[in-house]
Amino acid sequence: MNQMHVPPGNECSRQRMRSRPRLTVAFAVAPLLAGLIAGGLALVPAATVRASDADDQKIVAALDTKYQKAVEQNDAKTMAEILTDDFTLVEGNGKRSTKADLVDDAKSGQTHYEHQEDSQRTVVVLGDTAIVTALLWAKGIEDGVKVDYKQWFTDVYVRTPKGWRYFYAQSSLSLPTKSKQ
Repeated sequence: MNQMHVPPGNECSRQRMRSRPRLTVAFAVAPLLAGLIAGGLALVPAATVRASDADDQKIVAALDTKYQKAVEQNDAKTMAEILTDDFTLVEGNGKRSTKADLVDDAKSGQTHYEHQEDSQRTVVVLGDTAIVTALLWAKGIEDGVKVDYKQWFTDVYVRTPKGWRYFYAQSSLSLPTKSKQ
């Protein structure tokens, strides 16, 4: 290390002179680092900034609850807002229904539920896809027939420019009822 000549008694000046070369290097590197950082951030699209998986799980869980409530109340408008245009439901017996089928059924009034609620729900988020699995209890009238059943279902939600939407569902056959003994 090179020693600088500083007159005796002027220690403060000696400290400033020793630190000056480091400051010069720091000031020379700072604009370079700032440019690299700014340039790197410009490459990151704004769309990648989004809610955390935990926040997305809460949003999707609330949306799924809202959808179940809309089905219970035959609220075709809310159902149509939540379902994607290419929505598909596959029931345990293989029957397939589209968004139009479900919305038309709600409008027709052929189905009335006094209870349409899920439990034991899990929500898993992976990027722009969320999967909901839950046990559904439905009680009411479907196509003029009284029903009271439970079934497992899996719902797939996708993130769209308009937010999360319900894209696909698959349900099990109705679970056997427990006999009272």
